Amino acid sequence: MIGHPFKPLELNRVLPCLIPAGLLLLWFMVSETGLVPGYLMPHPSAVLRAMFSYLFAETGSAPYAGRFWGDLYASSMRVLGGFILAVALGVPLGVMSGRLSCVQRMIATTINGLRSVPGICWLPLALVWFGIGIKATVFLISLAAFFPIYLNAEAGARNVSPVLLQAGAMLGAGRLRGVVAVLLPATMPHIITGLRLGLGVSWAYMVLGEMTGVSTGLGAVVMDARMLGQVDVVVVGIVLIALVGKISDSVLHGLMKIFFRSARRTA
Repeated sequence: MIGHPFKPLELNRVLPCLIPAGLLLLWFMVSETGLVPGYLMPHPSAVLRAMFSYLFAETGSAPYAGRFWGDLYASSMRVLGGFILAVALGVPLGVMSGRLSCVQRMIATTINGLRSVPGICWLPLALVWFGIGIKATVFLISLAAFFPIYLNAEAGARNVSPVLLQAGAMLGAGRLRGVVAVLLPATMPHIITGLRLGLGVSWAYMVLGEMTGVSTGLGAVVMDARMLGQVDVVVVGIVLIALVGKISDSVLHGLMKIFFRSARRTA
């Protein structure tokens, strides 16, 4: 009997690469044929040269040369600060709103109204309140990340069966222990989803926050290169933000699976 050419494990490794490889091939073909001018979509080789310079060249040897690690650190600190603040507010409020009807009635209308406001609308107010710098960016990131974290925690807590809590009480778990040992583990798959969505939104809003005129950061490089017409550097910034966002999502998911058994079901 002839076996399949790919084992399931090998196929799982290949599948995530198909779309990026197809897009890269299409990009190369379009650039080689000249269908799109280079000033609109630079050749992949030009982007690779710009990326190498941005990552590894000596600082000051060329525009943006060697700036990546400093920009990565600045952007990561802004994302981390805003994300932690969103988690600290979103998870407890979401769980309480999902289990306590009085809390849900008190805050649901306000939160649903605020989450309908586009993030760009908060930018002028953030600049008035916090000025140009890390505070405005952290505010925008935490505001954007809060809503998916809160909504998923609320949905998870609401869907926990009362039977589980009753079983915990019968086994001697008090109210506080019931929350820690029963409610939070049962809610964890929803919380993980909210955290991953919130982290992805955090990187998106990091770019918005760095549009305010800060001198360092991945988003600041993208905005500055756009103003100077260096499209290759813009593409480099987009690719690197995507890679860093993917890595941070994998790290977050891995850490949650290590520390919380109930998070492993989301793997």
